Amino acid sequence: MTYPHRAGRRRLTAVTGLAVSGMVVLAGCSSGSGSASSTAGGSGGSCPASNKTKTLHVAFVSATTSQDPMQEMAYGAKMAAKADGNTKIQLLAPSDVSGPKEVQMLQSATQTATDGIAWESVTPDDFVRPLQNVLKAGIPLVAVDNMTPEGVTPDLLVSNSNYEDGVNLGNAFVAQHPDPHGTVVIGNDIPTLSVLKSRIAGLEHVIKTKLPKMKIIGPFNAQGAGGLTKNTQAWSAEIHAHPNATAFLGVGGPDGISLPLIKKKTGGTWLAGSADIAKQALEGVKDGSLFALSSPEHFMKGYIAIHEIITQDRTCKKMPSGWWNSGSLLITKKNVDQIIKRQQSAQTRYAWFKKHEIPKQLANPPMQPFSKVN
Repeated sequence: MTYPHRAGRRRLTAVTGLAVSGMVVLAGCSSGSGSASSTAGGSGGSCPASNKTKTLHVAFVSATTSQDPMQEMAYGAKMAAKADGNTKIQLLAPSDVSGPKEVQMLQSATQTATDGIAWESVTPDDFVRPLQNVLKAGIPLVAVDNMTPEGVTPDLLVSNSNYEDGVNLGNAFVAQHPDPHGTVVIGNDIPTLSVLKSRIAGLEHVIKTKLPKMKIIGPFNAQGAGGLTKNTQAWSAEIHAHPNATAFLGVGGPDGISLPLIKKKTGGTWLAGSADIAKQALEGVKDGSLFALSSPEHFMKGYIAIHEIITQDRTCKKMPSGWWNSGSLLITKKNVDQIIKRQQSAQTRYAWFKKHEIPKQLANPPMQPFSKVN
C-alpha cells in the first residue's frame, strides 16, 4: 500500500450504531495500542503521574452521521479512545448536514470534553466564534479533514492531501486509455468546500497534461450535501445532457454510489470513477462499474486526531503543530477485495491500519506547515 505525503496546492450510507445525533460515550478497554508513547511534540516538563491513569473526556464533532466519510472518521476516533483504555469519547453529529446544529453540538462538547476536541465540518465558516471559544477555554483543538476558518488556528490539522487524491484518480482514469478526443464530465458535491476544489484541481491537472485534447465539462454542482437522492438526480440530469461523454468523474462520497446505480440502470458504457469508499462504491469497483476510487482514508484522520489529544494529555508532550498528512489510497480491482474485507467493522479497520499504517505515521509524523495544506 502506498500513502503519498507530498505537498502541493492548497474536503454514504449509514453505519448503524456508530455515530448518532447526540452523544456516544465510550470507556474503552485497553487493546495495547501504546498511545502514551508518541514521538511527536516537545517536552512539556514534569508530568503528573496521575495523568497516566486519569479518565480523559474528549469529543469528535463532525458534519453528519449519514455520510460515509464522517462515519469513517468517527470509527477512527472511537478506536483511538478504546485503544487508550480510559478515555470517554463523545461522537457528536447531526443526522443531516446542518451547520447551526453542529455548532450547538460543539458548544455542548466544550462543557464536557475538557481534555480535547477533534472537529470536522463541511460548513467551516459557521464556526469562527465557536472554535475561538474552544481555544479560549484552553481545550486542545484538532481540525480533521478540513482546515479551520480564517481567524482560527488549531493545535493540529489531520487530513490527507486532496490535491494528491485528485491526481491519483486522474492517473487511474488515464490508465483506462479513454478516447483522447472525448469528453469528461466532472462533478463537485459541495462547490464551496476547499478540499473538493483541491481534488478537482489535481484531477484536472492530470487530464490536461496527459490528455490535452480531451474536453472537460464542469465541474457542475453534484448536490452531494443534499444527500444521495439529490446527488443521483443531479448526475442523471448531467448524463442525460451529455449522452456521448467518455467519462463521468466525481470527487465526493455520494458520487461513488450514484454513478454505478445510474450506469447499471441505463446500460451506460461510459467510464466512472470517484472518491471515498462507501460499501456500494467498493462493490462498484469489484463489479467494474467504477474503474477506481481514490480514498482519503478517513479512518486514519479520526484515529490520529484523538490519539494525539490523548497522548498530549497522558505525557504532557505538546502535539505537533501544523498539517499531519494522513495519506490516501487508490482502490482498484487489484486491491478492492482486501479493502472490502478491511471495512467489515470498526475492529477490522483498526486491525488493518494498525498493521499497515498507524505505526509508521506515529514513528515519523508526516508533518507539513499549515501553509502547505492542499
